[in-house]
Amino acid sequence: MTADDMSVPAAEMVIVGHFDRAPGYATRRPAGSPSWLVMWTQAGAGLGGQAGASFTAGPGDLVVLAAGAAQHYRVAPGAERWRFWWAHFQPRPSWPGWLGPYARAAGCHLVAGVPGALHERLDQAFRRALRDSRWLPPAGAVSVAASTAAAPSGTDAGVAAAGATVAGAAVAGSAAARELVLGAVEEVLVLATASARHPGEESGDGKGGDPRVGRALALIAAEPGAPHSVASLARAVALSPSRFAHLFTAETGTPPMRAVRQARVRHAARLLEATDMDVGQVAAASGFVSPFHFSRAFRQEYGLPPRAYRLSRQVPHTTEI
Repeated sequence: MTADDMSVPAAEMVIVGHFDRAPGYATRRPAGSPSWLVMWTQAGAGLGGQAGASFTAGPGDLVVLAAGAAQHYRVAPGAERWRFWWAHFQPRPSWPGWLGPYARAAGCHLVAGVPGALHERLDQAFRRALRDSRWLPPAGAVSVAASTAAAPSGTDAGVAAAGATVAGAAVAGSAAARELVLGAVEEVLVLATASARHPGEESGDGKGGDPRVGRALALIAAEPGAPHSVASLARAVALSPSRFAHLFTAETGTPPMRAVRQARVRHAARLLEATDMDVGQVAAASGFVSPFHFSRAFRQEYGLPPRAYRLSRQVPHTTEI
């Protein structure tokens, strides 16, 4: 264990880095750190332990340790390496809530099994964070004095200035750079927590709903105006159309295409409320083949034609005397 491994970043620091460690690497901070720590494993494996719980983080696993939580992590026994991105940060208010379902011990979260289709995007987010940690406004945009960050105080591992690199790490020294790095970390957390399976989540046994139906519902909700069909939705979840239609209806109580129509009408209702798009534009944006078809479907769901619905949702103007 090196002195760098023993260092504890100051609470206000935002640091991002990339390590490729051999067996024997370990970090132990019994009192934890005043900042949060996220680690995204690319290759090999890391072993962590906290509050009596131990876990192995392999490729596609994200570990997040809260401030003040004891930290003990190392290259996993038998692994040839541990290659991972990491960042120290202070979380935005919504972040702990996203991580809650993935808690393994107090202050310790393991978001395991992020789908492979997202790995490159998370890698890109960390690469962007490392690049943005050194970001400065374009020359001439601000004065040199205003764009030069003061050296942070109370730092370890020999970090003396904003953007300095130590052992594959960089400190975001300016307020703008810190916000850019936090934006990248937020992207990582959103993608990981929204796509990974919660610990103990069941699959296809009726307890938590069939994940294939959940995936189809998510596809419909994400883009209700897309040309969905029973065949396209079944293909997206690797089922035959007949099996998918039966499973979807059994899980939701609604046939797939009726669910699509309901989602399109709800989407249209939001557009009618929030925009000045005409009815034809709303119909097209919501996936209906014609305004007439749209008007008929809308009336069936809401009891009013689209124009009358829009008028019913308008707030009357008042005149102050």
